Amino acid sequence: MAVALTLALVGPLAWLWWSSLLPASYSAAEMGEMDLGGGPGSSSHGGHGSTSVAELSGPRTGEPDVVVDLTARQGTVRLADGEQVEGYTLDGSSPGPLVEAEVGDLVEVTLRNADVAGGVALHWHGVDVPNAEDGVAGVTQDAVAPGESHTYRWVAPDAGTYWYHSHQLSHEQVVGGLLGPLVVHPRGDRGPRDVLALAHLYAGKPTVNGRHGVEAVVADPGERVRVRVVNTDDGPTAVWAGAAYRLVAVDGTDVHRPGVVRDRAVAVPAGGRVDLELDVPADGSAVRVSLPGDVGLVIGPEGASAPEVPEPGDRVDLLTYGEPADLGLDPDRADRRFGYSIGRRPGFLDGRPGLWWSVNGRLLPDMPMFVVREGDVVRVSISNHSGTVHPMHLHGHHTVVLSRDGVAASGSPWWFDSLDVGDGHRFEVAFVADNPGIWMDHCHNLAHAREGLVTHLMYDGVTTPYRLGDDGGNVPE
Repeated sequence: MAVALTLALVGPLAWLWWSSLLPASYSAAEMGEMDLGGGPGSSSHGGHGSTSVAELSGPRTGEPDVVVDLTARQGTVRLADGEQVEGYTLDGSSPGPLVEAEVGDLVEVTLRNADVAGGVALHWHGVDVPNAEDGVAGVTQDAVAPGESHTYRWVAPDAGTYWYHSHQLSHEQVVGGLLGPLVVHPRGDRGPRDVLALAHLYAGKPTVNGRHGVEAVVADPGERVRVRVVNTDDGPTAVWAGAAYRLVAVDGTDVHRPGVVRDRAVAVPAGGRVDLELDVPADGSAVRVSLPGDVGLVIGPEGASAPEVPEPGDRVDLLTYGEPADLGLDPDRADRRFGYSIGRRPGFLDGRPGLWWSVNGRLLPDMPMFVVREGDVVRVSISNHSGTVHPMHLHGHHTVVLSRDGVAASGSPWWFDSLDVGDGHRFEVAFVADNPGIWMDHCHNLAHAREGLVTHLMYDGVTTPYRLGDDGGNVPE
């Protein structure tokens, strides 16, 4: 009887432990259980008539308009203010060089790995590139080993503020500074002067553009500037200004008829971007744009100063900000409907006991895999009851918020690729499945993704030749 009781107790635990173990090599297309969202079933995953991720590439021929060569190294990072920390660099600096293009440009980026032992890959965060160019090790390419290189080629689809970062061991490499800014300008019209404000924590200390404290930006009295704010950290941040401004873009998408903002901050999720447009004071003084941690920009004539402005208690609510416009899709006639319920429960993750993130009650690797077909209108209900905020990021697509906690969106269409879903909140969102591939759909608190908060959006009939797991050296999170 004692043996039987022991087996009755230990047996299920042993089975849970065994079933949680990640294979040394496995395909993203074989993870978890297919969720069809009420649409037609999957027909050709891995079978006749399937399309490989490797075929879904950017143009392989043609003279590029923008050519960038980036070399990744591991070691000492010298910040803009002279401080040195341990981490990663691209072309000797962190943040890496600004990559700029115009809509329609053919962009060619060659990534070289000098000595990053774990391998590297570059993801173009927020840019809806073809799937083979997405830069996710083990899903859309193999990690680039030391001494090797990989070339990305894609046509810049949309104007906006973006960034690039490692998607191999990203929970270590992004935190360590393997990242940089990316801006796509409208064709032939760059508009107001650009000012970059890239926020990142180095060794736990806040910086803007790699500098602790305040960076001086010289601008003429009365000049209009566009401040492009990029949050490269794992948690949310905020930005505010000491003068009136307009929030003109979110995650690379223009806000429709943005109103004037005073005495309010803008929340920026992990991975998210916002563009503020403001005028330098005409009286010869400067204006300060601030982020938490006593960092920011002072914009004005050389030597001009601006008073520090405390962070406002109020936030711009993107559910109501701006004016409505046509979505270009009908979410009430969705072809697929999915639930993405984020929780936390005890169990095993790759054999380790603990309290882990779950999706629809499941733990990695038994996650739901959301299946669509090209042209589908997709509607997703994202809810969070895990105890903390999660910045959710779907690769390859921009998604629009329909409602928050049952309250319908009433302002400008709130298009995003990075969305903070707070504990106890629920968002209804929608998008058009117009970019075939296998796309990561994960929390951009990269430690959370490493701890299991990651699924994939899969197009019916698309397969990948790349393998995740230690055997192939592909560990995207």
